[in-house]
Amino acid sequence: MFGKSQNENTDNHRVSASAHKMPRSAVASSAAPEASSISSGLSIVGKIVGHGALTIFGQVEGELRASTVVIAEGAQMEGDVVAEELTIGGHVKGTIHANRVKLNSTAVVEGDIFHRTLAIEENARFEGMSRREENTIDMPSRASHPKVFPTDGNRKGNGVPDGLNP
Repeated sequence: MFGKSQNENTDNHRVSASAHKMPRSAVASSAAPEASSISSGLSIVGKIVGHGALTIFGQVEGELRASTVVIAEGAQMEGDVVAEELTIGGHVKGTIHANRVKLNSTAVVEGDIFHRTLAIEENARFEGMSRREENTIDMPSRASHPKVFPTDGNRKGNGVPDGLNP
């Protein structure tokens, strides 16, 4: 009574079968660029590293590193920000390293800004030092990641040889 007709089932099977036959490279190349967001109801504590665009509507405490960052009006960021392009409409407390920085009229920034270009709209608040630098950042995709060394069960994991642990 509520089931699908036989024609619908065969149509669905044909669609899914053709999708499986598509080469992976074609699927990947048609995908949209990476974009992420942190919603207004979300609060994150820690290090955020991204290779695409990131928009923050909520609260972040820690380090933030992405190629294009928007800190929206009402959002709060406490910690260091590293980006190729940074637009601020919310509140940022920390050090900023970005090639292009724009402070919208609703922005409140407490901290130093290291930049190639800086634009500040009327009514934006900025308390700190601004310093122009030609090569301000190293893009996240080229950034080196810390090496992780496994420890065995006999060590305390602090890098000190067994005989020297107190």
